[in-house]
Amino acid sequence: MSDTEQIPAEPVPTATTAAASIERNGINVIAESERRGRPADLFWPWFAANISVLAVAYGAFVLGFGVSFWQALIGAVVGIVVSFALCGWVALAGKRGSAPTMVLSRAAFGVRGNRLPSALSWLLTVGWETVLVILATLATATVLDRLGWGGGTGTKVAAMIVVAGITIVAGVLGFDFIMRLQTWITVATAVLTAVYVILSADDISWSAVQALPSGSAQAFLGATIFVATGFGLGWVNAAADYSRYLPRRSSSRGVFGWTTFGGALGPVVLVIFGLLLAGSSPQLAQDIGSDPIGALTEVLPTWFLIPFAIVAVLGLVGGAVLDIYSSGLSLLAAGIRIPRHLAALVDGVIMIIGTVYVVFAASDFIGPFQGFLITLGVPIAAWCGVLVADIALRRRDYAEADLFSPTGRYGDVQPTAVGLVLLGTALGWGLVTNTAAGWLDWQGYLLGPFGLGGKDGAWAFANLGVLVALLVGLLGTLLTARGRVRAQEAAGTTRP
Repeated sequence: MSDTEQIPAEPVPTATTAAASIERNGINVIAESERRGRPADLFWPWFAANISVLAVAYGAFVLGFGVSFWQALIGAVVGIVVSFALCGWVALAGKRGSAPTMVLSRAAFGVRGNRLPSALSWLLTVGWETVLVILATLATATVLDRLGWGGGTGTKVAAMIVVAGITIVAGVLGFDFIMRLQTWITVATAVLTAVYVILSADDISWSAVQALPSGSAQAFLGATIFVATGFGLGWVNAAADYSRYLPRRSSSRGVFGWTTFGGALGPVVLVIFGLLLAGSSPQLAQDIGSDPIGALTEVLPTWFLIPFAIVAVLGLVGGAVLDIYSSGLSLLAAGIRIPRHLAALVDGVIMIIGTVYVVFAASDFIGPFQGFLITLGVPIAAWCGVLVADIALRRRDYAEADLFSPTGRYGDVQPTAVGLVLLGTALGWGLVTNTAAGWLDWQGYLLGPFGLGGKDGAWAFANLGVLVALLVGLLGTLLTARGRVRAQEAAGTTRP
């Protein structure tokens, strides 16, 4: 590959054929003639991707930190809203630059310096799409087993093929197909999820929920950060991938608001309901650890199991299709030179391999899941801090051509930005622990030296490292990058 990565804009299917053909855009800047829609259109993909009943299972995950219902409620709402507000902020860059998130990140890291965060973004999105397909496969098998139709290997294989197939097809076809699919998923899952809430409401015991003992401040912080990592921070690296199609005259307040609102609305409602369910039944909370979606069928009448399977699968697919689309873009931004649809296909193959391993070989889900979230959440939080600060410092639109040229104003490698991510990651991994996943027992190496009680102390499960990594990236960039950003914006004419 040459030093100058000139990636020309590719033709886009017309509006009449886009939903039935493969999107030709990759990581190029979207042509002016193809920018369309309103900020309100962002509600549909973000709501559909986060209306999954997996959010109900988070109620059990949060209570697992040993906090009371009210502590869990406050922590969940704060974690969800703040983390999706970060997505809303990053989505502003998509409107201003009309390129994917991990291309716009080059302005802060340099064209080739950005390959490190692009690789991290790829790992996170591939990991998430795999998790969602795993959950859909397990949920389908559980429902069919309860109906007496068999929930063994054959059922799991069939469910995996269907769910993975829908996800891969959507990822390959691209933006227009996904936007239409997400609209239908939003309507269907919203209605069926409302029915699920009504049917299972009788299993809530308010007295049992109120009796949950309060936890420590460290437990409250750990639960809050875990929720933020599982929701908005898991999406922030894809936040500009959908706003990039909007006209640049679109309202910035609308882009921020609809992204934040669309992402946060479903999880806030569903996590609170999950807190009520899990707080009412310790057995249900425990069962969610091994099958987060399937365990929720314990409170349902038999006649609603098939509709529940539909809502569960659709909600998970809604998230998986956004992940596989963005994972393909991240792979391209990391320097892999293949068409976008082939990148999505590669990610789909990896997703299937990961699903096969967890569904048919692994004995536990929640341990590896929490380990995955926190371990990748730390460097992503550091990158997010850098990008959020970089966006805040900019007053002009991005210079499009320079996003693809190491010799342009954004440079080849910006060592300060890369260094902040490495520093934030080193500090962050030293301040988190993942005892449920044995392969991560090396983490937490700073809890003792920093006087926080070591790996067995009160701060061991506070997930402090995610917050520290975010602040290192954010504050470090605000303190060091102002002059660099001003020099970049003064280097040539950009849109005011």
